[in-house]
Amino acid sequence: MSEVETIVDPTDAMIEAISSELAGSIDQISREFGELTLTVKRDAIISVLRFLHDDSRTQFISMIDICGVDYPGDAERFEVVYHLLSPKLNQRIRIKLRTDAETPVKSATSVYPGADWFEREAYDMYGILFTGHPDLRRILTDYGFDGHPMRKDFPLTGYVEVRYDDEQKRVIYEPVELRQEFRDFDYESPWEGTDYVLPGDEKAGA
Repeated sequence: MSEVETIVDPTDAMIEAISSELAGSIDQISREFGELTLTVKRDAIISVLRFLHDDSRTQFISMIDICGVDYPGDAERFEVVYHLLSPKLNQRIRIKLRTDAETPVKSATSVYPGADWFEREAYDMYGILFTGHPDLRRILTDYGFDGHPMRKDFPLTGYVEVRYDDEQKRVIYEPVELRQEFRDFDYESPWEGTDYVLPGDEKAGA
């Protein structure tokens, strides 16, 4: 009779390694659907990432994403979430920490150079600051953009509108001004369209 092979869950070994090596840096370890989530102390993020990247028991060499979550009612309103991949072990891991609008988080670019644009996006969309980043500036919004559009308190209409002015022959910025008919809908009246003929519609009756 052949021996029965015992299947070992690789996350068990990771939990043991992380618990023993990073005990002072981790607030919580949880596992859902076979993936680990670490809640870490903000100032310990680089040491945690470096361990996960370098240690043979983890080998999370690939940075998949960095994103933000906004909880505007909390003192530390932002959650910064890192997603890593270990191709060698075929495992993913999520790392979370909390910060506020004024306290920067250490940039992960010293461990994962690919974190550069992810951190710029988190800064642009949420206003999360990263200290030690080589070029922390906006990446998706325009130069001079006011505010951070993924914050829960950012107005849906924004603060300014951008249009091309044919008389001035340039792009201009103006405060958002919506006419009342574009604010209130009764959801029953049919859409009547414009009171002028759109280019090309004049051919419809021909």
